[in-house]
Parts: sequence; structure tokens; C-alpha cells
Amino acid sequence: MALLLAGDIGGTKTILRLVEKTVEGEMKPLYELRYPSGEFPDLVPMVQHFLAEAAVKLDLASVPETACFAIAGPVLNNTAKLTNLPWQLEVKRLEQELGISHVSLINDFVAIGYGVSGLDATDLHTLQVGKLRERDPIAVIGAGTGLGKCFAIPDTNGLRVFSSEGGHGDFAPRSELEFQLLKYLLAKHDIPRISIERVVSGQGIVAIYQFLRDIKFAPESAEVGKIIKQWESEIGKTEKTVDPGATIAKAALEKCDRLSEQTMQMFVEAYGAVAGNMGVTLLPYGGLYIAGGIAAKILPLMEEGSFMRAFTHKGRMDSLLEMIPVHIVLNSNVGLIGAAVCAAGL
Repeated sequence: MALLLAGDIGGTKTILRLVEKTVEGEMKPLYELRYPSGEFPDLVPMVQHFLAEAAVKLDLASVPETACFAIAGPVLNNTAKLTNLPWQLEVKRLEQELGISHVSLINDFVAIGYGVSGLDATDLHTLQVGKLRERDPIAVIGAGTGLGKCFAIPDTNGLRVFSSEGGHGDFAPRSELEFQLLKYLLAKHDIPRISIERVVSGQGIVAIYQFLRDIKFAPESAEVGKIIKQWESEIGKTEKTVDPGATIAKAALEKCDRLSEQTMQMFVEAYGAVAGNMGVTLLPYGGLYIAGGIAAKILPLMEEGSFMRAFTHKGRMDSLLEMIPVHIVLNSNVGLIGAAVCAAGL
């Protein structure tokens, strides 16, 4: 048996999990705690507190053999600086100060890439069965605060996961309404290009809504409009008191606001088209996984058909895309699972 430490480290909260890897290769969670990240000056005292708590609860006498921490930010040369925390993390320092033999830092979306290999059928909702080829590439895409992408190649030791900044590619409109959206965003932000994640993300949902509202596509409801105006008044502030994307999605799911319904239709179609672009780029017959914080929350909108129509609508390549297995990840701890998978391979 091996004792592993997995961490999912964000600017707001950090989740730490102690995992036991059995001789059969099974990953058995032993203990887990969540911490407000900002209450600690560094990761080391947080982990030390966690390990002390776990030692008491589980009557453990040893520290983990390996640890992997998924970081909300870039990881370069075994060093990471979190986007929203003044933490500077470096592998050698963490190994020395924590007394753990092997520590790894990986990007949070790379962790999701590892995590899909640790999911079971109940963690997934299949949009397209396709024709699985177990030795072929795997693609992961996920809209949340931004738009993350990664891909993985199976090898003899499991998966090799590669990061990507594909969410910062150019947004490519496919209809007259999307061309109008592109022009609107270029003018609104006074910038020379629009990235994909300005449309396919939580911020993108709000941007689409504002566009449709401003061109008077449909009347704005008082309830949704109030939340949007409050959010607009808080632009530039660190703390937000409302979540306009969630409000718009909820109204669309309840079919009580035409403006929100059209917003989410445009969002879902753009999401499907971008996922399809990833599909034709990688031909991931090992599966394309839709992660991120949005898809699972709007499941009825994702499965009604427009996502997959946009996904497969690639002209002469339609038949190839129809062969790709497509799944929505339902387990919100997939990144933490991935950190444990990565720790197990160290």
C-alpha cells in the first residue's frame, strides 16, 4: 500500500485529500478537508495542519510518499504562482519543508485530464456513444470561469496529459447573429480580436445576454435585468454579490425568459462548435470529455440536441466526428481525483 496526498488549490478554496493506493491499484480516499486559501500565508502550513489532523483521525505514523497539487494557474519549471494568491510554490522547497519524497505541481486542467481516467459510469453523462478506441487520444474541454482544454495520450504507465491554451484561440462566428456578436464585443472592449473564452465561458454567457439585450432581440425581464444591472455596477470590484451567468441559465432552464433562452442557445451552440473543432484537430476516439463548472449544471440544455449538432457539423468530416465518444463529466472532484492519479504515478 502507498499513502498519497492530492490537492486542488484555488484562489478561494483548497481541497486536500489523503488517498491510499492498494496493491491492486485501487485508489481509496481516507481523509479530506477544505480550507479557505486566503487564511494561510503559504501552502506548507496548510498541508502541515491537514497532515496533523489526519494523523490524529486515522492514527497514522507516517507522511505520504508522494503528493500532487493541482494549481489554478500556470506551472513552469516545477514552479507555480497562483493567479489570485501571493503564494510562490516550488517543488524542491515543498519536498524539503513537508518531508515528502516526491511532490508534483500541475495545472488544474491537466489534473482534470488525469482525473477522467479515474471516473466511473456514474460520474459521466454520455451525449454520443461513438466507437471507442482505447489506445487513441483523449480530449478534455471545459467552460467555467474561462475555457480550459487539454489532451491525453495513453501509454504503458497510464496517461500522458498535455496542457493547452486553446481557449485563447480566435472566436469564429458561424451565423449572422454570431457575426453581430463578434462586432459587438470588438467595439465594446475596443480590442482587435475576440478569444473563444470571451464567448464560451461564464463571462461569455453574460456577454451574449448583454449583446442580445442591447440589440433588443427580446424584452428584458425585470428579475433577470435586476441581477445583470447589479453585476454591471460591481465591475472592477474584487467581490461580486451576484452570479448573472447562473441567473440567466436558471431562467433558460425554466423557460421563463426569452432573452435568457436565446442566450443559452447561442452559448450551447458555440460550445458545441468549439468542442467539434477540438474533435477534428485531435480525432480523440479515446473520448472527448466536457468538464468545467457549467455543462453539468445545464444538463437539459446540453442534451436537447443543439450541442451535438454543432459538434458534428463539420462538412465532409461529419462522419468522423460521429465516431467520437462524447461525455459530460458530472463529478465536480475530477481535478482532485486527477491529482491523486498523478501522485500515484510519481
